[in-house]
Amino acid sequence: MKNEDLKSIVRDKYSEIALQSKEQNQSSCCGAGGCSTVDYTIFSEDYSSLKGYNADADLGLGCGLPTEFALIKEGDTVVDLGSGAGNDAFVARAITGPTGKVLGLDMTPAMIDKARENAEKLGFNNVEFRLGDIEDMPIGGNQADVVVSNCVLNLVPDKKKAFSEIYRILKPGGHFSISDVVIQGELPEGLRNDAEMYAGCVAGAIRKEDYLDLIRQTGFKGIHVQKERAIQIPDDILSNYLTADEIRRCGKDKSALFPLTSTAKNRLNHVANQAAVNRINPHYPANQLTHV
Repeated sequence: MKNEDLKSIVRDKYSEIALQSKEQNQSSCCGAGGCSTVDYTIFSEDYSSLKGYNADADLGLGCGLPTEFALIKEGDTVVDLGSGAGNDAFVARAITGPTGKVLGLDMTPAMIDKARENAEKLGFNNVEFRLGDIEDMPIGGNQADVVVSNCVLNLVPDKKKAFSEIYRILKPGGHFSISDVVIQGELPEGLRNDAEMYAGCVAGAIRKEDYLDLIRQTGFKGIHVQKERAIQIPDDILSNYLTADEIRRCGKDKSALFPLTSTAKNRLNHVANQAAVNRINPHYPANQLTHV
């Protein structure tokens, strides 16, 4: 399947989810109107005790708490990739305070609309939500102190390009904290080739070693896996894609999905790499984060 086709599937599915409440998402299993093949909330963690948490922005779609290890400071500029309804952006804003800036980026218009509505209700004038593609961000270079993302890069077809873009938008010495899904072992073909499982953060996941190697290839240093936990896909979900023998083999081979949170630092040499920093979308000049 072509990259643009995969993106279209993800965009359509998450548009449906954006139009429902968290309770509807959980009760419908896949979060989009009653199908029973994918549970989009299977990886989620509880945000409710965190400062800045907003129930209207929590659709239960994450796989970690990236702000937990993000070392965000008051006054920082934070970019949240795949910001959804704004949950992580609002938690980040609680840390940066009124002197900081938070920019959420998402490719789904319905999610952007929902996040902007939530920000307006909260009265935040230093939180912006922008429509855009993580592989080609509408953000100038050298802008972010911290980049966070929660269970989104596994949905991006060209992950190497995504990490290159993260490197580009970070200030020299900036860093990221990303919660994502990786795999141990090999996913059965029935899962790898299914579009619904791709949108559910399963088929788009890659091996942990390959994931961390992509980060290294991009130029990041000081890579740390701060947190990880194994999750087995329930058999009643797997049975929609695999035979009974394939399910048993999957368990025997210890194939599993691992939500993990990783951090790394951008040690960009500002002079030698100025050309990379200046690769800017002309509609969004460097050092310009507009507010809503």
